[in-house]
Amino acid sequence: MSVKLMDCTLRDGANVVGKGFSAELTDMMLHALTACHVPIIEFGNAGGIGAYEVAGFTAAETDETYLNLARKYLDRGSELGMFLNAKRYREKNVAVAKDAGLAFLRIGADAGDADIALQAVRDVKSQGLQAYYSLMKAYLLDPEQLAAEAKKLEDAGLDEITIMDSAGTMLPDQVAAYTKALKRAVSIPVAFHCHNNLGLSAANALAAYQNGADILDCGLMGMARSAGNLATEICVAMMQRLGEMREIDFYGLLDFIENRLQSAMEPYHYHNPVTPTDLILGAAGCHSSFLDRFRTIAKEKDVNLFRLIAEVSRQDQKSPSEELIARVADTLR
Repeated sequence: MSVKLMDCTLRDGANVVGKGFSAELTDMMLHALTACHVPIIEFGNAGGIGAYEVAGFTAAETDETYLNLARKYLDRGSELGMFLNAKRYREKNVAVAKDAGLAFLRIGADAGDADIALQAVRDVKSQGLQAYYSLMKAYLLDPEQLAAEAKKLEDAGLDEITIMDSAGTMLPDQVAAYTKALKRAVSIPVAFHCHNNLGLSAANALAAYQNGADILDCGLMGMARSAGNLATEICVAMMQRLGEMREIDFYGLLDFIENRLQSAMEPYHYHNPVTPTDLILGAAGCHSSFLDRFRTIAKEKDVNLFRLIAEVSRQDQKSPSEELIARVADTLR
């Protein structure tokens, strides 16, 4: 099977700074995400397009600012889109998204409330955009009820549907049941959006993947509402171990987080719970007791520490010698 990644940092992750990232941070992350070939990117006001005016979510830039920033990234191979809360739907915002060149709008409503979103789905499709949908608080319905709602939305023209564990309350066996039910009911891609309130975002994403999910929602450094989402970089690390998401530049993401994003988030008192160094140790199967050795040689040879750890660990996870590390470092130069 093949699974894609949707990065939601610039939408759901914006909750950690108010309701939207600054223009500078938005541009910085759009540049990095597109450069690293992340296939789907959701950005803008945390409350979705129109929330600035309709809901007063003004702790953000305007939609116009976000859309103008995104224009230079539209032709870099990533799908860019915005969220649209069904309760705040205004038809004019679909036209705005279309004129700005977005690929999709992802409409969101609580599970069981699909009827209030059907017109929005039809309007998005009529403008030539892809219509995505978030079944927010998916756990409000049982798997078969949720699947029936997904089928109703597919019949209205929907292109992709997301099971959203909005409170981070699901266990892996529940995620498996919901994913299997929706995969049986619809022919469109099924996505899973996890939150980490029980510390299970990675386990739940794996359960969704193993039961047929086509897309996994993530956020850089786990940034999202409440306890956060599955970190984009952790998702890529896990999926590449399974032969998936090979198109994404994993080391590029780690370099961006290490050298730019972590420090950029310090003024907002957001600290990365799993640093790139700790992540690469897990991804490569390298014990932390060897880290000083790797750091010294990476600095001496002027090579990428993360790539060095990964390449050496493919040859020796038990006790990599200085000689081996230096030899591999020479090949990376």
